[in-house]
Amino acid sequence: MRFEGYRVVVTGAGRGFGRSLAVSLGRDGAELFLSARDFQAVEAVAEEVRHVGGRAHAFECDLADPESVREFAAAAGEVADRIDVLFNNGAPYLDAGGFLEADDAQVVATINAGATGTVLATKAFLPLLLRSGRPDIVTMVSGCGEHGNHRSEAHEAFYAAKAAQAGFTDVLSKRLRPKGVRVISLYPPDFDNPDPLGPAWESERGDGDALSARSLVDCVRFAIGQPRDCFIKSFYFEQA
Repeated sequence: MRFEGYRVVVTGAGRGFGRSLAVSLGRDGAELFLSARDFQAVEAVAEEVRHVGGRAHAFECDLADPESVREFAAAAGEVADRIDVLFNNGAPYLDAGGFLEADDAQVVATINAGATGTVLATKAFLPLLLRSGRPDIVTMVSGCGEHGNHRSEAHEAFYAAKAAQAGFTDVLSKRLRPKGVRVISLYPPDFDNPDPLGPAWESERGDGDALSARSLVDCVRFAIGQPRDCFIKSFYFEQA
């Protein structure tokens, strides 16, 4: 699908999958509201979006700080009268080499940004989403949020944050559906993230390849592009 006329918020957009998603949706015509803790990093991504023909606004936001989240939503609301899609992507990965190797500050930051930040961002942007005629909330949970998953080398605090996201989005989907808001969650295993501006992004992939960020973006496109009577709640993936 094309995204002309869509206004899309992407948290954690300064690098990684957030950048890939932003560039891809920018190519498709979306107007993007991008946030990250590092303003220079997210402004660089916004410039890349503009270069491929999209519209992008950059904002500094620390998802672990409630005031920062509120300020992000308020600033976006000064530019746009509605938001069509909120993509909860911001969640710091943590692999400290073992449960005891992570210090307390790392544990707190991981859970606060991933779990609390997702709840706060959703709460802050919901009024703008409810002004849209096609509101969707998409959350990058990861396979670490699946019950019984233990395959990732991620720290236990990261697992805790992702389990919290899974529980939050599950109940949120039931409570917001009557208001016309679809809540979509992605549970990918570890995946490749080629440069969205490089040739590898367009390369063909086969059965033996790891999941690609491009395939995840295609899942998002597919779910959002369905008629409003079609509610794809979750995407689960086999780990190769």
